[in-house]
Amino acid sequence: MRAVHYAEAGDPEVLRIVEIEDPVPAAGEVLIEVAAAGLNRADVMQRLGVYPPPKGVTEIPGLEVAGTVVAAGEGSEESVRDLIGTDVVALLAGGGYAEKVAVDARQVLPVPQGVSLTDAAGLIEVAATVHSNLREEANVTAEDTVLIHGGTGGIGSFALQYLRHLGATTIATVGSPEKAELAAQLGADHVIDYRAEDVKDRVREITEGRGVDVILDVVGANYLETNLKSLAVDGRMVVIGLQGGRKAELDLGLMLGKRLRIIATTLRSRSSAAKGEIVRGVGEEIWPLIASGVISVQTDSVFALDEARQAHEHFDSGAHTGKVLLELSR
Repeated sequence: MRAVHYAEAGDPEVLRIVEIEDPVPAAGEVLIEVAAAGLNRADVMQRLGVYPPPKGVTEIPGLEVAGTVVAAGEGSEESVRDLIGTDVVALLAGGGYAEKVAVDARQVLPVPQGVSLTDAAGLIEVAATVHSNLREEANVTAEDTVLIHGGTGGIGSFALQYLRHLGATTIATVGSPEKAELAAQLGADHVIDYRAEDVKDRVREITEGRGVDVILDVVGANYLETNLKSLAVDGRMVVIGLQGGRKAELDLGLMLGKRLRIIATTLRSRSSAAKGEIVRGVGEEIWPLIASGVISVQTDSVFALDEARQAHEHFDSGAHTGKVLLELSR
């Protein structure tokens, strides 16, 4: 089969198409013929050599796909075999940039009603990230005010819609007036252009000095001080990305004084059983919201597998809003 690989870490030009053997599903796994794969920040970090796949996982990038189940592993239960012929999405630890991928059946969901197979490729990673972190880790309720960094990216655009459904008050950071307009359309009650405004000052102004209850942070070190000063008493920050670095000075006195909590999470390295529980929760709560139109799919652009380099260049530029996808049939 054809797959995207790289011989050494670096910029997007290191990506190339290779021919490799088809994966063979084990018991409890399904083999998916991939229709499309979603790009995620983790793919970029892996390409740069700073976020290697977990031990035993393929080095082929790609944490989410949509496609058709074509086989089940020998010895699989009937419920797994019944998935053959079904259009599904799958949450992966790696291997999505390929024509086929094998994955534990617990990490698979049917494509939501009304969503194309291509668009569905950009759903499961953001849905699992948003639901597990905002609902389960941060326990967001309608009484909370939530700050979302990168409000028009794949995660941000999904989170704003989900939070609107929950009834929470939302503040989104964006990098341009055009993205500010889109963030408002997606449900942001307040929008901060971080290139033109001081984020913590605007948060203080918007919340009348109180601060926000929850922050979903993809930036990391560069925003640590800003985030801590933006939190209200008993606030909690969930760190899910390190775009702005991994090391920063932490003011424990500020944390103690405001009883703050920092929660750092990742999906990729979790066990199949843990991922399966997250996927099950997404299927129960998020999939009906997508099918009913409460949450809409935000696809920015679609590239062919042969255009993985161009897709990564576009992703790296920061110009995208929503998801960037690789379509295998193009």
